[in-house]
Amino acid sequence: MDFGLKGKRVVVSGSTAGIGLAIAAALAAEGAQVVVNGRTEARVTAARNSIRQRVKDADVRGIAADLGTAQGVAIFLEQAPGADILVNNLGIFEPKPFLEIPDSDWLRFFEVNVLSGVRLSRHYLPDMLRKNWGRMIFISSESAQHIPAEMVHYGMTKTAQVAIARGLAESVAGTGVTVNSILVGPTASEGVGDFVEGMAKQQGVTKAEIEKQFFSTVRPSSLL
Repeated sequence: MDFGLKGKRVVVSGSTAGIGLAIAAALAAEGAQVVVNGRTEARVTAARNSIRQRVKDADVRGIAADLGTAQGVAIFLEQAPGADILVNNLGIFEPKPFLEIPDSDWLRFFEVNVLSGVRLSRHYLPDMLRKNWGRMIFISSESAQHIPAEMVHYGMTKTAQVAIARGLAESVAGTGVTVNSILVGPTASEGVGDFVEGMAKQQGVTKAEIEKQFFSTVRPSSLL
């Protein structure tokens, strides 16, 4: 199926692994000009090579920059000033009891998970509106609606993403630009694997036991 994306300039933040990498590879397979992003040159190079191995003649390049900071976003935008499609995928998560979450963690999670998308969207949106065509996608989580007790700070940022996407969608209504959020569930990614392994070690049980416990008690609302 041809989605009409050939030649479209695509930016996928946080795309060296997991959902972001899968999105970047899928869009490259549709003929889009894809920019992958990560914090280190090594991770970016590995992601770019991975996509090229999976997608013949993939048009993909990488930019190493920490989009969780204003300075990192500025560095990134110097190298990728324009985009037809923006996928705000960058995000971090970490289980921690509410009473143990310091102010610094609340601010760090908000800057990485929320402000990265705000800054990128604020830059790319004007040109999309001028061309009367553009696509913005915020990769949120089911945690936006079902706040996890073990990661309240993470859930807060996912809810904020949905609010931003909704507000932007309302602001561009009637134009050729669309804004949507996708609320994903637990995914077999590198980050989730580390998360489950950490919980297993902490509780002295196997990963399989943690996975069963997670879906039956911690996150029974998950569709997966």
